[in-house]
Formats: sequence, structure tokens, C-alpha cells
Amino acid sequence: MDLHGIDLNLLVAFDALMAERSVTRAGTRIGRTQPAMSAALARLRGLLKDELFVRGPNGLQPTPLALDLAGPITHALTGIQRALEFTQTFEPSTSTAKFSLGLSDHPTFALLPALLEVLREQAPGITLRIRNFTARDDAIAMLDAGEVDLSVGVPPTPAARILIRPLFEERFVCVVRKGHPTLRPPLRLQSFLEHSHLLVSPENDGYGVVDAALAKQGLKRRLALTLPQLYAAPLLVAQSNLVATLMEGVVAASGHSERLCVMPAPLELPSIPFVLSWHRRNDVHPAQRWFRDLLAAVPPRAGLRPPSGGAPA
Repeated sequence: MDLHGIDLNLLVAFDALMAERSVTRAGTRIGRTQPAMSAALARLRGLLKDELFVRGPNGLQPTPLALDLAGPITHALTGIQRALEFTQTFEPSTSTAKFSLGLSDHPTFALLPALLEVLREQAPGITLRIRNFTARDDAIAMLDAGEVDLSVGVPPTPAARILIRPLFEERFVCVVRKGHPTLRPPLRLQSFLEHSHLLVSPENDGYGVVDAALAKQGLKRRLALTLPQLYAAPLLVAQSNLVATLMEGVVAASGHSERLCVMPAPLELPSIPFVLSWHRRNDVHPAQRWFRDLLAAVPPRAGLRPPSGGAPA
């Protein structure tokens, strides 16, 4: 039989008729009028070429074909109902779901250890797959392609289909190696400009937050090195006379903070926000919603600030 001609409502009507053995009571059971139930029965008879139910002394009596169909149809409807109910609820403690998470470098260090600990406690059966990205709009490409369910990084270019939620933000600090021959705190703007700088720029465009702030004052610094690898910067500074303006959390998590002198920047710089991003098509799915809420509740590594309001420095 061609299933394209079968209306699921007809199977619901059949199941109700089997249970009630009355057109009127079956209609009441599933919220249909008596004429609507009679019409459904007529359509079923035409499709299956069988009376299905005949009148008897105690109500409608099923034919042998109706009896043969009763079990499989009830089982099928129960399975469909369970499948639909499953999409409306999510039980993390017993779930074996798989989530893909896109992370730029810093959130990998700032959030992932705590996230894994929370998953171990609340959802031990869940599998987490991490995809790395560098340029902020790479996250959009991965979300569009369905390669990741969520991403965490600096805010991507606004797009109506991509939804975001603030997670935390970082402030910038200046670092030089301890024992630097000419730089000591407090760092003055003139001294800052007299030295060669390292710039971390994931897009590798050679222009960061510091450069934008200096340009407003008609000033410019000398960039000796531009690189995309965020966590390479502290080590390079510790082994050179370069000055770098880095996120405070990167310095703390790098493992090289004891070799560095950390100072406030000599000019006003904005904090850099990190956001959770997801595609609109995933917005209402219970499992996706649970994972988003979990990520938003995971405390970032100590020292990071909650969002209040980014870019290469």
C-alpha cells in the first residue's frame, strides 16, 4: 500500500474505535465529532477495502482484518508518541548524546576543564567533540554547515540566523620579560611607544585594539612581530625584549607568568567579550538548550570577569 495516501489521523481514529467500540465514544476520546468519526471510518473502509467494524448487539464489532491491524497500529502510534515526547524533554544523567563545540584558543583554556568536570558529574554518558577555529567568522561557517552545535569566541559578524549569549570578558594588560633592560612599572605611554611590540592577531591583519586607540591620538607603535597563535605570545615575550598587550587571562594560563612583568596598559583599552553562539535552527531543541545553559553556568577560570558590555591587541 502507498503510505502517501494514509493520514495519521485515520490511524488514531482506528485505535480509538478499537478501544471504545462506539463511534460517539471514540470521537469523545480523541476530541472529534460523531460525523467526523463516521467520515474517518468510511475513509478507512475505502483504503483497506474491508468493513473493519460492523454493528452488533454490544456496539461495533471488529472484523478479522481489524483485529489483525489493532496490535501493530497501537504499537506504531505509541512509538510515534514516544518519539515526539523525546524531542520535548532531555534527561542529561542518562543521555548518550553527542555535542560538537567550536572553541577559539582562549576559551579552550578558560572553560573546557571546568566544563568537563561538570559533564562528568551531571551527564557522564555525553560525548563532547571540540573543533578549533581562529578567525571569528569561522564560527559562523561551522554553525551554518552543522559542523558544531555551539561555539565560544569573540563576537562574530552579526547575522540574524546566528544567536549569541555573553559568557565572560577579559581586560588587556602589558607584559615584558622580567629583567627587561629599559622597561619598569609604571609603564608610561612614551616608553611604551619607544619599544618594539608583538601583536596577536588571529586574522593576521596587523592591526589591533592598541593600534586603534593610538590612532585616535595620532600615534603609532612599531610592530616587530605579528602572529596568530595566542598562547605562543607569553613565551616569546619572556625570551625577548618585545612588549605585548595581551588578555590578562592568557598570561595567567600560559604557564609563563612568573617570567613576565605584568603592568596596566598606558592607555585606555576596551575589554574583550567572549560569547556563546548557536544557529537559530537549534534554538528550541531541549538537548541543545540544556547544553547552552550548562555552558553559560560553567564558571570560567578564576580571574575572568562576567560580561558587562574585543579584538586583537
